[in-house]
Amino acid sequence: MVDGLDVFRRIRESGRVDREDPDFHLVLERYAFARNTIPRLNSCIDDESRRKVLEELLGHPLDPSIILCTPFYTDWGMFISIGRNTFINGNCTMLDQGGINIGEDVLIGPGVSIITAGHPLDPSERRNGFNRPVVIEDNVWIGANSTILPGVTIGRNSVVAACSVVTRDVPPDTLVMGHPARVQRNL
Repeated sequence: MVDGLDVFRRIRESGRVDREDPDFHLVLERYAFARNTIPRLNSCIDDESRRKVLEELLGHPLDPSIILCTPFYTDWGMFISIGRNTFINGNCTMLDQGGINIGEDVLIGPGVSIITAGHPLDPSERRNGFNRPVVIEDNVWIGANSTILPGVTIGRNSVVAACSVVTRDVPPDTLVMGHPARVQRNL
């Protein structure tokens, strides 16, 4: 891309956020756009206006069956995909640098955090972040105050119990819970 937006492609493909990239200023501009748009989103009092501002933040149209309760927080917003009939309760945070793909018929409880970005343990590398995509397949229920960490896929029809920390993939049709979340049983 000649307009410099390929910095986002480079970030997604490499899994790294390089503060020395000549187009890093575009990343900072996207953060600023999200920071300025989120208060407007969170102040909407009806579903239609909320959907319009959310579509502006995400940069693409949404199915009218999607319900988002506010407040809602994100760092970029541009790499979030939400399937039909999905319900996202209030006070959720989605850090989407690595990409968040939410399937259809998903229930996300209040206070859930979906995190795709992090920092290396090596102090000399820590200022440059990394990112890994999160995939939430169809018909998943994520309980209140759970955290989904970078690189995780939550399989179809699974349930993440409230207050769980999901550090690795969740097989389809299972219940997971705990810190870190572990499979409790098949559904």
